[in-house]
Amino acid sequence: MRYFLEIAYDGTNYHGWQIQPNALTVQQVLNDCLSTVLRETIETVGSGRTDTGVHAEQQFVHLDVTGKLDKEEACYRFNRILPHDIAVKNVYEVMPDAHARFDAIARTYEYRISLVNNPFIHAYSHFLSRKPDVNLMNEAAAALLSFEDFTTFSKVKGETKHYRCQIFRADWQLQADRLLFTIRANRFLRGMVRLVVGTLLDVGNGKLSVADFKTTVASQNRHLASAAAPAAGLFLTKVEYPPNYFGL
Repeated sequence: MRYFLEIAYDGTNYHGWQIQPNALTVQQVLNDCLSTVLRETIETVGSGRTDTGVHAEQQFVHLDVTGKLDKEEACYRFNRILPHDIAVKNVYEVMPDAHARFDAIARTYEYRISLVNNPFIHAYSHFLSRKPDVNLMNEAAAALLSFEDFTTFSKVKGETKHYRCQIFRADWQLQADRLLFTIRANRFLRGMVRLVVGTLLDVGNGKLSVADFKTTVASQNRHLASAAAPAAGLFLTKVEYPPNYFGL
C-alpha cells in the first residue's frame, strides 16, 4: 500500500534532503527510521530536494509498505525514534500511483532575514546590519512572473532536463525587525531560490538596478547571477496537490 508522510525538518545538521554517498541527509535518516519501525526496507520519494542547511516546515514523501498502517500509531512510533530535528506530522493513505513529486502542483519557499543581531535565530535567518531598499527589491521580484526560463538561477550540476518554471508569486514583506521573501512556483531548480534572493539583495543594496536584474534573468547566463544567499534563512513552507488529493 502507498502512503504519504507530511514531514518537517531543521536542515542545519544535514547535507540536504537527498541521499548521497558519505554524507548525512534527511532522506537517509528518515528511511532508516521507517525501515526500523516497519521492519521492512523503506525507500521514500520526496516532493522535492532541499540543499545543505535548508529547512522544511512542510515536505511530503511517499512510500510503499506491504500491509495497512494504523496512521495515528505509525506517526507516534516514527516520531519516537526520529531525531529531534525531523518530525512526521501526518500520515495519509493514497492511491497506488500517487507520486509525491510529480503530482505536486505548487511549492512555496520563504527566505527570512533578520535586521537585528539576535544570536538565538542565526540558524534560521540571514542577518543584515543594514536594511536594503524593499521597494526596489519588490519591483525586481515582480518581474520574475513574466519570465519562464530561469537558467540564470540554476546550478550547473544535476539531472535537470529544462530550466522552465512558472512563478506565481514573488514578493518581500517588511515585518518589524525582519524581512520575509515569499516565492511560489510550480517547480524550482536546484539552488534557484538562494540565487534569486542573493541577486535581489544586490538590487536592494544598490549594486544592481531593476533594469540590470531583468537583463540578468533574460540572459540565461549563470555567471551573471549574484552569490547565493546563505542556506540558514531558507524554508520550504508549503507543497500543494490537487483539491481533495488526500480525501480518501
